[in-house]
Amino acid sequence: MRIAVTGAGVVSAIGEGKDKTLASLLHPLSGVGPLKHLSTVHTDLPCGEVDIPSTEIPRTSLLGRMALGEALAETGVSDVSDVTFINGTTVGVMDKAEVDYPSFKGTAYDCKSSTDAIAAGFGSFSSVTTISTACSSALNAIILACRLIRSGRASKVIAGGAESLTRYHLNGFNSLMILSKEICRPFDAGRDGLNLGEGAGYLFLESEESALGRGAKILGYVDGWGNACDAYHQTASSPDGQGAYLAMKEALEVSGFEPSQIDYINAHGTGTPDNDAAESTAIRRIFGENHPPVSSTKPFTGHTTSASGGIEAVFCLLALFRQFLPVNLGWENADPACIVPVTDPTPERPLKHVMCNAFGFGGNDSSIILSKADE
Repeated sequence: MRIAVTGAGVVSAIGEGKDKTLASLLHPLSGVGPLKHLSTVHTDLPCGEVDIPSTEIPRTSLLGRMALGEALAETGVSDVSDVTFINGTTVGVMDKAEVDYPSFKGTAYDCKSSTDAIAAGFGSFSSVTTISTACSSALNAIILACRLIRSGRASKVIAGGAESLTRYHLNGFNSLMILSKEICRPFDAGRDGLNLGEGAGYLFLESEESALGRGAKILGYVDGWGNACDAYHQTASSPDGQGAYLAMKEALEVSGFEPSQIDYINAHGTGTPDNDAAESTAIRRIFGENHPPVSSTKPFTGHTTSASGGIEAVFCLLALFRQFLPVNLGWENADPACIVPVTDPTPERPLKHVMCNAFGFGGNDSSIILSKADE
């Protein structure tokens, strides 16, 4: 059974919706810059902020509704009573908790509350659940969706993630001393940290049979997925990239593809010294030195943490549709510990199968393989 993608929605610092997102990826234009909406003393830390003011709706939920609405509109599905919604988030409604502290006003502040607020704008889903595994959350939501469909426990699932910037979020990463004061440069010899970002991205998934049966347009397929947890450290990547290696290896095994069939890898590529070296090691372990083109899109959006897998899965679909390689902005100098990333958007061969990585704290690492839709 193939898992078809029949809808996709995205919002990030480079645009609201797929059209604006594609234009920014092609030009290419970074959305990382000075903060406009988050009130913080750390004004020297650039972020990938969505340029919309906050509202009474928690910001994560607002961004989630924007992306979810685009994905649902594309499917033509108006009644969600037979649709499962799986949302990945970690920050959740922390922005409201920061405003309300210490009274908290009797409001729920867990991640589930954020997911429920997103879902509330679209009717009554057949079921709603939340996954919170830090930066692999959205990709794990997509993986769970694929497993539910393949097992017959769900017929249609919309899955991905949403995350907003908060002081808690920014201060937490800053305390780890892994934030850069410049636009991040994944895989570059001079990289010195990541930029945070915010946004949301979702895929509408169903079996190929279901999609064809209702006459839906198939945008692509999720043909492989893998998740592993190396538990090497609370936040750091293992030097040999074991978790990343196992996740990519499992995704290939599920898909039935050979490594040589992967035409592009959208790397986790945060821009921190340890992460990029570890991911490069894992890629080399599987693909060798003749690995497919690799790039990180985080210089465009910042690291959107729990939402990153959903957002970057949409980027991969756009790359398959328009047949281009998202470039690795900011890369200038090679590091022997790292792969040399994509700087030319023109692929050397047609893109048919691409891999998307998202690696979380604690070594909770995930990969999926997306494939081009048939002509």
